[in-house]
Amino acid sequence: MDRKEKLEEAKREAVSCTKCAFWKERSNVVFGSGNPSARIMLVGEAPGFNEDKRGVPFCGKAGEVLDRLLLSIGMDRKDIYITNVIKCRPPNNRDPLEEEIENCSGYLERQISAIQPGIICCLGRHALKDILKRFSIQEEGSISRLHGKVFEKSEDIFNMVRIVALYHPAVAVYNPGQFNLLQKDFSVLKEL
Repeated sequence: MDRKEKLEEAKREAVSCTKCAFWKERSNVVFGSGNPSARIMLVGEAPGFNEDKRGVPFCGKAGEVLDRLLLSIGMDRKDIYITNVIKCRPPNNRDPLEEEIENCSGYLERQISAIQPGIICCLGRHALKDILKRFSIQEEGSISRLHGKVFEKSEDIFNMVRIVALYHPAVAVYNPGQFNLLQKDFSVLKEL
């Protein structure tokens, strides 16, 4: 089974998931999108209102900021794969609970396993906390302290993943003056 088939199989299972109460109110499961052979995977926290309606990650205002950030380093969505820690929108865009993150963890694990990215960018604190835990990286601190940092994890001499801590693009939606900071952090990807 190739990468695309593995992702499609996991997506079919996610669409019929009833592990938490989100399935009762969701319009769409927002599984992920982009290049299944991407070297770079971006992981956000959870879908928002627009994402829930369209079934596409980062398709609202934060997605517009993300597109500008990618363009600033000479990339666009066709070059990467984008997903979220959880696949359904929490009510009123609240933070996801640990139990909800755990319920979705298998889907993200399967996405990472299928794509085998060399770089995983964590967009926001929940994504960063989940990915660091997933790769057994012991690092304390808030996203405001860790943004722009790169963590490396070697599974063996042939497989290394770099994990990049980034602010969520919504930061620049609510405070446009922060766009330059996000752009500076994204420039790390160009170097990698």
